[in-house]
Amino acid sequence: MPLAERLRPKTLDDFFGQEHIVGKNKLLRRAIFAGNVGSLIFYGPPGTGKTTLAGIIAKMLDANIEKLNAVSSGVQEAKAVIERARTSKAMFGKDTYLLLDECHRWNKAQSDCVLQAIEEGSIYFIGSTTENPYTSMTRAIVSRCSVFEFKKLSENDVLKVIDRALSDKENGLGEIKIDMSLGARKYLAFACSGDVRTALNALELAVKSTKLSKDKTFHLTKEIMAECLNRRPLSIDESTYYDYLSAFCKSLRGSDTEAALYYSQRLIKAGIDPLIIARRMIAHASEDIGMADSNALLIACCAMYAVEKIGPPECYLNLSHAIIYLCEAEKSNSVYMAMSMAGADAENEREDNVPNHLKNHPSTNKDGHGEYKYPHNFGGYVKQQYMPDSLKDRVYYKPSANGKEKNMIRKKFSKNM
Repeated sequence: MPLAERLRPKTLDDFFGQEHIVGKNKLLRRAIFAGNVGSLIFYGPPGTGKTTLAGIIAKMLDANIEKLNAVSSGVQEAKAVIERARTSKAMFGKDTYLLLDECHRWNKAQSDCVLQAIEEGSIYFIGSTTENPYTSMTRAIVSRCSVFEFKKLSENDVLKVIDRALSDKENGLGEIKIDMSLGARKYLAFACSGDVRTALNALELAVKSTKLSKDKTFHLTKEIMAECLNRRPLSIDESTYYDYLSAFCKSLRGSDTEAALYYSQRLIKAGIDPLIIARRMIAHASEDIGMADSNALLIACCAMYAVEKIGPPECYLNLSHAIIYLCEAEKSNSVYMAMSMAGADAENEREDNVPNHLKNHPSTNKDGHGEYKYPHNFGGYVKQQYMPDSLKDRVYYKPSANGKEKNMIRKKFSKNM
């Protein structure tokens, strides 16, 4: 079996990462040890432990485990699993967990075939997917499951898995003499982007493709690991990487086109995934430009699309195009400030009763009608109170005098007259 499969954790004690889900006193961990785990959906990036945790849960609950992959299975296979599950429960009183990989690939007909079985308790469903289930799966299935989002593993967690792979004599590479420096291990943990499977596959490939030295040792360097990951090794350390990324972000905010282009290229030449740069640009398009030039957000999103669909090196032109646009655009942080103020009030305000005329079922006044004014009956806009009484005079969005946002000042002022 591949190294990643051999090292797959079998207990919660061996499971790294996802502390927000299975950490001490977390809901799912408590449910597992209480023996009361219902149907679940795990979603998040690949190599973060979704399928592994599903298997651990079923094993700890001493249940039957049925595994299907939504890519290669359909209604017929699902019905066969359900029938076996019903038989097992009737004859032996034993629960069955259906572990479905890539569960977002099932269509409505395939999903509907397991609904009744889930409702009546014939099976428990645990789906794993890299897609957001709220948008990629049928609502009927999602509504019957507890949904947990998995995060990329930290570099420290990935490093622990790498160290285990190198030392484990039974399932890992412990029987082989390997010389791999801490720097090379840290690089692998950093460059795999939180994907444990990618890290272990690269480590296994490195051993298989490297010649033994005269001292019968596999010497694995940072350069070898970069080759196995199919990317160039970073020419900067972790601290310097964050410094360059910070300088890039501040250059965008500061409208220094030359500096932003330089730092973006410095990061790319160092081996950074260009998607990291594209994601930062999308954030800054709203945080630092916002309403002063809303086209900046569209162009930043298009740049990320180009990186994903076209890829290097052609996408670097699109990335640079967007960088120049964001730097040269007028700047305003009014969106960020408005969001922050509204968020603070949402957390702290307790007397935020919805005005009667905005309620779904408003109580009637003396003439038997609510007071809501339908804006389209007044030409598209009519002044009325929308905020709760306790916040009715609060102003979050304050347009700046920069770029296209200066037109919002007159518009907002006229509405408040």
